[in-house]
Amino acid sequence: MKLNYILLVVATLFVTQITNAQWTKGKNKGYYKLNSWLLVSDQHYTNSGAIDPNVTRSTFNLSFYGEYGITDRLDAIAYIPFFTRVAQNDQISGTINELIQEGEAFNSIGDADIAIRYGILKKSRVALSTTLKLGIPIGDDAGGSDGSFQTGDGEFNQQLQLDLGVPFTIKDLPLYAKTYFGYNNRTQDFSDELHWGAETGISFLKKKLWVIGRLNAVQSLKNGSRSAQNSQGSIFANNIEYTSIGGEVAYYITKKLGVSFAYTSAVSGRIIYANPSISAGIFLDIK
Repeated sequence: MKLNYILLVVATLFVTQITNAQWTKGKNKGYYKLNSWLLVSDQHYTNSGAIDPNVTRSTFNLSFYGEYGITDRLDAIAYIPFFTRVAQNDQISGTINELIQEGEAFNSIGDADIAIRYGILKKSRVALSTTLKLGIPIGDDAGGSDGSFQTGDGEFNQQLQLDLGVPFTIKDLPLYAKTYFGYNNRTQDFSDELHWGAETGISFLKKKLWVIGRLNAVQSLKNGSRSAQNSQGSIFANNIEYTSIGGEVAYYITKKLGVSFAYTSAVSGRIIYANPSISAGIFLDIK
């Protein structure tokens, strides 16, 4: 399969790491997380939405995510993937069992996000906020021997997002629901995008255990002139689209320290990998 059509769900990771939290943290409060993320894929969604096989590639990511309350209504947010490894398996002939092409790996930093979130409305039963996220292109947009082992897209983007959240209880169990809608302005001839999604969570064991479900979607406006691939192949393409669902389990070991595990998969898409990703992290929640 030509590398021109081998595109990673890594784009999903970088797009959604700035979380959809609607409640601002509060002055001097924060949430900080060290996270590991892994995707191994042998199939992808084509530009028509069909699923085709491809040479197995993997991406492993170590990242820092943090939210800090500057005031009761204003938060500073950062996502930094400080280590990213993109690798491709050896290609072996299925008929003669001989090596066709050696595998390869590339290590680098990934594209980062910084953001500010402002609480428009902050009540005990509803929260409305807006988030401005800036995508910082510090990753490598031409990694590896053929330029396709990328850890960034090389473009500076700005996403403006509106967020709504509602907490409630069912049989004394705390729950919440969140939704968001955003517009992502992309540079370097990439198409702009619409982002939307929803999240819900329920708590058990006196708020020590949280079980969370998420839905995220991206739709390209297809108003950019950049091709969906470059001459070497790309893993950060133009006009990527997807709908993904996932779940996360977070457990508080102490009142502030906890661990989390997550699973996410694109259920439909265009120009994006069709395999699930998994992640695990450790977090500090200062309330």
